Amino acid sequence: MRPAHVTSVLEREFSSTREGHHTPVMLWGPPGVGKSQMVTQVGQRHEVPVIDVRLSQMEPSDLRGIPFRSGEHVEWATPALLPDARRHGPEGILFLDEITSAPPSVSAAAYQLILDRRLGEYQVPDGWAIFAAGNRQGDRGVTYVMPAPLANRFAHFEVDTHLDDWVSWAYANGIDERVIAFLRFRPELLFDFDPAHNPMAFPSPRSWEFTHRALQKFGDYPELLLSSLQACVGPAAGIELLAFVENMDNLPDIDAILERQAVPVPREIDLQYAVASALVGRALRARNEGSGPAVYGPILDYAGRFSEREMGVMLVSDLHRAIGQDLFSVPEFAPWAQSVADVMLYDL
Repeated sequence: MRPAHVTSVLEREFSSTREGHHTPVMLWGPPGVGKSQMVTQVGQRHEVPVIDVRLSQMEPSDLRGIPFRSGEHVEWATPALLPDARRHGPEGILFLDEITSAPPSVSAAAYQLILDRRLGEYQVPDGWAIFAAGNRQGDRGVTYVMPAPLANRFAHFEVDTHLDDWVSWAYANGIDERVIAFLRFRPELLFDFDPAHNPMAFPSPRSWEFTHRALQKFGDYPELLLSSLQACVGPAAGIELLAFVENMDNLPDIDAILERQAVPVPREIDLQYAVASALVGRALRARNEGSGPAVYGPILDYAGRFSEREMGVMLVSDLHRAIGQDLFSVPEFAPWAQSVADVMLYDL
């Protein structure tokens, strides 16, 4: 399932705690596809705490608590890490990350917590959702087969990578436009992991975020830049990205495009992706500065000049995902939409 749809599932499951219809959710997927980040983003959007419990680092007693004598009986001290309405708030997310890396004795201790929302006398507050995530056995991580009794306590969703979803996230989070343009140019490199070779560094949504950071830190140190990029996404992808970045010197004048000057569309396909990403980035910055409509129109005009109209459609689709419904109110939108009516392959 694509990330945008998984996020919608998590949003609905969180809201369903208020209605009494919540089902614990298990996210499956290879390393680096953003499973943990999706859960965190749901918590941030609802402004509720996310308690991240790594079962792989626990003993069974860490969940059950410590026994102590109370008169003639033994009671259990509830672990402070578990949700408590007084300390953490009435709503939140209990996130059991790396659950497939937990030894069977620990996962068995979580059975009652996940299905019955309790451990002994402890009760998970009603407003708290329970989500979990883990790698599949073929992903070369430290994993155990999920016991059937535990698996039967979840609704299961497998997380796939999806370039459009990643691009929307990247623009919203200020990822370097050169990285976005490169992945538009080489979409198969968004995620490229071969478990048979078990590489240390490989392309993934997580590691492309690392390359964004590397470009900011080492962009002015050419003797270090290639090594830093390869350290994030591997040797081959690092070399390709560096060559792409170095070709940005041939990028058209973005300011001239926004001033409606007659700037030619590049012939090179990589530069077309690069200019499209640069224009979307400028539109986002203009929107944040309150001058968005002044640049949306020139971008739409330029999008109509691509000889490959699908490229212009991609540019406008990314622009819409970045700025939203405001795009439709720009006078230039209707003529552009009419000009590409026979290739309406975008989702606006």
